[in-house]
Amino acid sequence: MLRRATMLAALIALPFVLAALLVSPPAPHAAERARQGFVGSTTCASCHASEAAAWRDSDHARAMAAATPANVLGDFSGVTATDGRHTASFRREGDRYVIRTDGPGGAVADFTITETFGVDPLQQYLVLFPDGRRQALPWAWDSRPREEGGQRWFHLMAQDPLPATDPLHWTEREQTWNFMCASCHSTGLVRGYDAATDRYDTTWTEISVGCESCHGPGAAHVAWAQSGARGEDPHRGLTVNLRDRSGGAWRIAADDPRGIARWDGPPRQSSAAQVETCAPCHARARPLVADPSPGQRFLDTHAPLLLERGEYHADGQIQGEVFEWGSFAQSRMSRAGVVCADCHDPHRGTLRAEGNAVCAQCHLPARFDTAEHHRHAPGTPGAQCVSCHMPAVTYMGVDRRRDHAFSIPRPDVAAQVGAPDTCTSCHTDRPQSWAARQIVEWFGPRRRDDPYPALAIAAGREGRPGADALLAAVATDRAQAPILRATAVSLLPMPPSPATAQAIGATLLDPDPLVRAAALRMLEVLHPRNRLHAARFLTDETRLVRIEAARALAPVPVAALPEAARSAFARAWEELLASERVAAERPEAHVNIAALLAARGDMVGAEAAYRDALARDATHLGALVNLADFEAQRGRHEAAEAALRRAVAAHPGEAEAHHALALALARQGRTADALAPLAEAARLRPEEPRYGYVQAIALNQLRRTEDAVAVLRANLERHPRHRDSLMALATIERDRSNFSEAERLAAAAVALDASDREAAALLAQLRGLRQRLPGIR
Repeated sequence: MLRRATMLAALIALPFVLAALLVSPPAPHAAERARQGFVGSTTCASCHASEAAAWRDSDHARAMAAATPANVLGDFSGVTATDGRHTASFRREGDRYVIRTDGPGGAVADFTITETFGVDPLQQYLVLFPDGRRQALPWAWDSRPREEGGQRWFHLMAQDPLPATDPLHWTEREQTWNFMCASCHSTGLVRGYDAATDRYDTTWTEISVGCESCHGPGAAHVAWAQSGARGEDPHRGLTVNLRDRSGGAWRIAADDPRGIARWDGPPRQSSAAQVETCAPCHARARPLVADPSPGQRFLDTHAPLLLERGEYHADGQIQGEVFEWGSFAQSRMSRAGVVCADCHDPHRGTLRAEGNAVCAQCHLPARFDTAEHHRHAPGTPGAQCVSCHMPAVTYMGVDRRRDHAFSIPRPDVAAQVGAPDTCTSCHTDRPQSWAARQIVEWFGPRRRDDPYPALAIAAGREGRPGADALLAAVATDRAQAPILRATAVSLLPMPPSPATAQAIGATLLDPDPLVRAAALRMLEVLHPRNRLHAARFLTDETRLVRIEAARALAPVPVAALPEAARSAFARAWEELLASERVAAERPEAHVNIAALLAARGDMVGAEAAYRDALARDATHLGALVNLADFEAQRGRHEAAEAALRRAVAAHPGEAEAHHALALALARQGRTADALAPLAEAARLRPEEPRYGYVQAIALNQLRRTEDAVAVLRANLERHPRHRDSLMALATIERDRSNFSEAERLAAAAVALDASDREAAALLAQLRGLRQRLPGIR
């Protein structure tokens, strides 16, 4: 995949701007709405006037709107905006709003705005193209007050040249509203993608986020209200029952020295429903079903992003644009039963109280809203709870969003894992060591939150020795948040060590489905005969678990499955393929399907899926690289090489393309031809030691030993703990009779991991040589 792909959702799952039809497709006719059970927010407002009044001014109500004078905030008075790389002009023709900028193929043209997208702190604009795609313009209107720097046009990716061929260009797939954004900005959405024609007929029951986006279709509720038999249905005809009728409340006990509220009453009946209603649109997640409706369990409709490098720091802080769910899912508050509506008014979308008062609902002000606790002057920004416990990151240029993990500041841990911390983010002239000393001075050396998970995640990401044991301990600690445990599972090193194997075995039985799904994903690296443990999960109650079980069993012949599991596999297999087809407009979905079909031995189907991927993007890197591997497995080496040369030509700056081409040449015995692309891969990605290592191995095979040694030494200067480079250089030095240097390198490899048998054997051999041959150097 392209390394920049993680930026895609960062444009808020940006509405993707397609070019020039003037009129939006009509919403479904009344008969269709009735069939679907949607009645519209106007109907809801007839009985719920106060809630509707609060909602009308919310960001949800203004999430998307027709481009009319009442809705457009930007300056379309004929102004031109430029940032040195990109230029656009904005004008109004009656009630028609037009932007002139570079469009498909890079040609400058006029594009008519069809919808607005959001309002605060920025507003984006959509353009409808003839094939039904809506594309989000890269120029956004900063809607903040002028005194805050707003009331201006700005480009969302000002530092990127974005030629028309770039997937992130506003006319390309990474900016297609229909796929990236639509389901969370409109109500009753049907994406309407036709894979045969590669067109959209997207419809909605309401253009913005209305009542039924959260409460579900309202027809049954209206019927209930009109029937007069109100005591007969405890759910009142609602698809999603969000009201808490448990009779409990959050209370701070008078004798609780912590001063923190606990839930007092029966279990909250609506707590899971509340979080799972918000999660699909407030999480980075891959949809598993087309056009999911409210009321379905989150993991039945979506596969959420785990705490991946580049998206989250190793200590769980938000980094990329990951929205709120992933950080909230890590929090103690989530595990205690706190839900979104405890802090946020669900209709206005605003906080339930201002400043520290929202926290004071559950945290005794006499204990927490004091200088003795926050160590800042009252009334200053540092005295605000969010300043220390909800660090913020700015996305899309002006959109400041807060981390919802509610973590305790740990500058000592942040320093160890290379993450920012809230203290030195404000005190920019001070190092993290200063901040760590201050916290120890104020609160003592013992902290209630354990830094261990962050250190384990960092070790796993870096592939450090001993990471398996650290990650295994986190993965199997059920006191930790499920998203953290699932992340630890996903980082377990393979092939499995005893610690890894035990952790996977334990987490397959974890009560949380997110953890079970992560454990099943790890089975993919095992031989098919060792994956049969997945069969028992083909009937799991959670769709995400079932499809991961089917994925793990993809290469296992049906005859090898227990007879009782065969029909369950067939059902789960169809669910898996259907989950990939949800993104049928995306080339990567067809690449995934091709790999699955090839694993089942369906080479014809796999080849067709690769063709479908390349039909959507003839230069897609993942499709070309995986197609090449597919062709090589079938012995079609010329076809494999041709695909990889296309990849290199289309992506000359991607190390993966050069490296894959080199490996393909080497497999044909053309090691000399592989040297140039190997060198280019290593040059492009010096931060990836594997590329330099493979280049050195090829050089050594060609008896260019001095060149190989030079590459390995340069690699080790940048990555002194890279085990394979240490071992390769130690072996070369041994073969050149530089025994002392070889012994030093082998000892360094053993120091990385005392259980490394190969390194230990090499070191023992070298020490034996030194004892038998005194005086060797």
